[in-house]
Amino acid sequence: MSKFNLNNSYKAVVIGGSAGSFQGVVKILSQLPKGFPLPIIMCLHRLKHVRNGFVEALSIKSVVQVTEPHDKENIKKGNVYLAPANYHMSVELGLYFALSTEEMVNNSRPAIDITLGTSAFVYKDKLIGILLSGANKDGALGMKNIHDRGGLTIVQEPSECMIDTMPRAALAATKIDHVLKVDQIVEFLKELDKQYR
Repeated sequence: MSKFNLNNSYKAVVIGGSAGSFQGVVKILSQLPKGFPLPIIMCLHRLKHVRNGFVEALSIKSVVQVTEPHDKENIKKGNVYLAPANYHMSVELGLYFALSTEEMVNNSRPAIDITLGTSAFVYKDKLIGILLSGANKDGALGMKNIHDRGGLTIVQEPSECMIDTMPRAALAATKIDHVLKVDQIVEFLKELDKQYR
């Protein structure tokens, strides 16, 4: 029995993060079980003019290769996707990505709210949303969308965050199922993995 009361009905994991989240993401990806069954969709705030190095840095540490999807690329199980620099990344009903260069949201492009919110619309109660360290409120509305559509919500323990504005904004905006340190998020994903074996 999972201590997180998990089952194998989930279809995707979506992760948002900003300032201070990089090390947490690296730890999560480096300790992900091999053959993790779900797609992991990540939207991280990053410098829009620096296109190289970020994905490579994550891929070096990750158990699974990290890719930036193309517009209309299909979402596949077991892959890790990262929103490209300077593009909003939406999840569409046919289980594919849509990229756009529309106006910034929350002073950000990519905006975490867009990726989380569209993921919630598509995956409904089959989605797990994770929000990490960050310096603005981007992601709070997205986490509310996930909760409102029956998904599972997790934020990084604010006291562990380099900058706790983002998780605190989510905690103020909606019901959060689990408040976890990064090591506990890793444990959660390992428990989740076991449900599919």
